[in-house]
Amino acid sequence: MSEAKELNGLRERIDAVDAQLLELISERARCAEEVAQVKRAAGADSDLYRPEREAQVLRRVQAENKGPLSDETVARLFREIMSACLALEAQLRIAFLGPEGTYTHGAVLKHFGRDTALAPMNSLPDVFREVESGSCQYGVVPIENSTEGMVSHTLDLFVQSPLKVCGEVLVRIHHHLLSTHDEVEQIKRVYAHQQALAQCRRWLDVNLPKAELIALSSNAEAARHVAGEDGAAAIAGDTAAELYGLKMLRRNIEDHPDNTTRFLVIGTQAVPPSGEDKTTVLVSTPNRPGALHRLLTPLALNSVSMTRIESRPSRCVNWEYVYFLDIEGHADAAEVKAALAGLRQESDLFRILGAYPRAVL
Repeated sequence: MSEAKELNGLRERIDAVDAQLLELISERARCAEEVAQVKRAAGADSDLYRPEREAQVLRRVQAENKGPLSDETVARLFREIMSACLALEAQLRIAFLGPEGTYTHGAVLKHFGRDTALAPMNSLPDVFREVESGSCQYGVVPIENSTEGMVSHTLDLFVQSPLKVCGEVLVRIHHHLLSTHDEVEQIKRVYAHQQALAQCRRWLDVNLPKAELIALSSNAEAARHVAGEDGAAAIAGDTAAELYGLKMLRRNIEDHPDNTTRFLVIGTQAVPPSGEDKTTVLVSTPNRPGALHRLLTPLALNSVSMTRIESRPSRCVNWEYVYFLDIEGHADAAEVKAALAGLRQESDLFRILGAYPRAVL
């Protein structure tokens, strides 16, 4: 068989598969519409988005994936299909710390897909307020970075907010050198957030030692700025590159390639168990000898693993603190429920901030 005939045969097979895919995706969308009709008939309009159900679907397709596409790629494809289907029922409005093109924007797209209404905010308090008021169904806020540690401002906002944690998103922070130019040698100025400049310092010293480094309010702002400036480049991520139509002169120029930021999804709904969950708790105890030991003992007695503990000043009494605990398992699981009951007894202040699916993507 000639090469041309072989290629034509393969293209015909691809066309046939594409037709099957289109029909199956359309059938899934019709099923989603029927689900919405059933929920509305039962008066459950607010229950259209189910974080635990989406997490279960993504885990299942990853477990059943036989390649050649990676598990992450398959899950990302299904995330977009689910996002499009949900938009037929009700488009979600998501608040996040803007502007568009930031890593938080990327976290929104990773968790909710592209068929959502974006609501970039000027500050983290604005994100919380938009969700509390009902203007947005959910918000996405940074909570910790693997190299920089916890985002204390986010923790402080949880102390006063009635919102719940409904999910988490892990975003690998890759910094790229973006520009309208084709060659690194053409770059005279580099714009970025101060933190990004610091995280790429070694690469910049070696590859652009004479370039002027200019700090801006965000990497997204840097990308927007260089889109119309000659001789300039920005340090930013994939989302900013796509949004502002910039070329990637160099990829992954960060000094620490494992740099990851964890984001939390905040909302008003409690999330049922998905099978692989976390629970985040806010507690406070008087400042006395052995207080923290007694606080954590119920976790050990019930074989519940704590994955994170952070403290913040209580702002009510000097030298007293509130603690944020991340533990494995859902708050409704028997062993977790028993541990939380013991924790509550040892606490002056106790609040379950949320039980939610572990990050899938």
